[in-house]
Amino acid sequence: MNLALEQSKAALISDEVPIGAVIVQERDPVNREPLEKPYVVSQGHNTRERDHNPVGHAELLAIWEASRKLQKWRLSGCTLYVTIEPCLMCAGAIILSRIDKVVYGAKDPKGGAVHSLFETLSDARLNHRPEVVTGVCEKECSQILKEFFAKKRN
Repeated sequence: MNLALEQSKAALISDEVPIGAVIVQERDPVNREPLEKPYVVSQGHNTRERDHNPVGHAELLAIWEASRKLQKWRLSGCTLYVTIEPCLMCAGAIILSRIDKVVYGAKDPKGGAVHSLFETLSDARLNHRPEVVTGVCEKECSQILKEFFAKKRN
């Protein structure tokens, strides 16, 4: 999560909403055994303002980069670390990419699609349900967002 927080700070420097994401290959995608040495596959942070792109979310950029690097769209064996609860669009991409596990820091009461507004990643009607861990570095993840929006309002 510390790497995701670093990515959120990179977004902050660019005057983007400070959200960061990191994808780590932690398990063998075939036999599901834990890797002896997990490794970072990709990282991303919001670029919506810079790129004038509504889908420039940290999670989507990290998923796209991981798929490109691994040369496959199924990201089995991977964990996504993200500083805030994924939105509905990102939750959809998580399901479609078959990421095994999602770890997020702060809840998003206005747009979260994992627990806050929707429970997309645990919906039994969908064909993939990743493991979800919440509240990791929650205070730090929440604080950077609060400070960003307080500054914007002033």
